[in-house]
Amino acid sequence: MALYRTVRMTLVLCPLLIATACVPQTNAPKAGNPAAAAATDLTPQPRTATYNCADGGRMTIQNLGSSLRVIGPDGIPEEFAASPANQSSRYQEPATHDAVVIDGREALVMKRGSTPQTCTR
Repeated sequence: MALYRTVRMTLVLCPLLIATACVPQTNAPKAGNPAAAAATDLTPQPRTATYNCADGGRMTIQNLGSSLRVIGPDGIPEEFAASPANQSSRYQEPATHDAVVIDGREALVMKRGSTPQTCTR
């Protein structure tokens, strides 16, 4: 009698265990989940934004569409053209080959002869 009960319970529990194993057990945000959208900042670059840099400096970036005007702590503006011309996140200053990469609320500023620095708005 006990063997019969064990076999019967096994037949009932096996499909339940298999179904449980098929359900994802992760807490990662799903693609359609609003929390996933909050994890990635998709806000466009504003026309004018002030950035605080890791070294304590501040700079202002004016987005002109196909170019940027960067005004550093010295107050001297520098023009950066989109590089390549059909995108809106990477910019290069043609004469000095300095570059700015904008990613959401961060800007990575690369100047020849110095360490790249991250600035946030």
